[in-house]
Amino acid sequence: MKESINKLLKREAEAVMNIPVTDAFEKAVNLIVEQVHEKKGKLVTSGMGKAGQIAMNIATTFCSTGIPAVFLHPSEAQHGDLGILQDNDLLLLISNSGKTREIVELTELAHALNPALKYIVITGNPESPLAHESDICLCTGRPDEVCELGMTPTTSTTVMTVIGDILVVETMKKTGFTIEEYSKRHHGGYLGERSREMSK
Repeated sequence: MKESINKLLKREAEAVMNIPVTDAFEKAVNLIVEQVHEKKGKLVTSGMGKAGQIAMNIATTFCSTGIPAVFLHPSEAQHGDLGILQDNDLLLLISNSGKTREIVELTELAHALNPALKYIVITGNPESPLAHESDICLCTGRPDEVCELGMTPTTSTTVMTVIGDILVVETMKKTGFTIEEYSKRHHGGYLGERSREMSK
């Protein structure tokens, strides 16, 4: 089993290293800073299934680092939750296929509500409908899943998470987010205690 695990680790690491590093990352960070940090909108993330769980994680990480963000479930959006969208908000949508029906429908509904709404998409398919209609497309590199069936979201979700981390960290740099600001947003637990000690 150790040999098998080492092979899995190598494949996951290779997938991360093969994420295409393009100008799209800088454009995405600049758009987040412009819409949320400067124009006082918020980042609204969305995805279905495993991609949705990653979208939720990205939203909470952004919140703790000075960028107001919220997860919008694409199905609930069709039953009234779409009303959370306001002027200057920015959508960050995650779909490995770029064809997820609920996400495609979310973009249609969001643009019907506010045609000026912009969105970033993280996908493994840069030729997909979501990618073509997005303002900025961040491609995962479409890695093969390490799952024996080649089906279960494993490697694809790893690279999606890493792309989210890149956006968070680069946005922090761009906004000059400090440890003092971090401590104000993360009061509880070990991280809260440590951040307060570091900010003294």
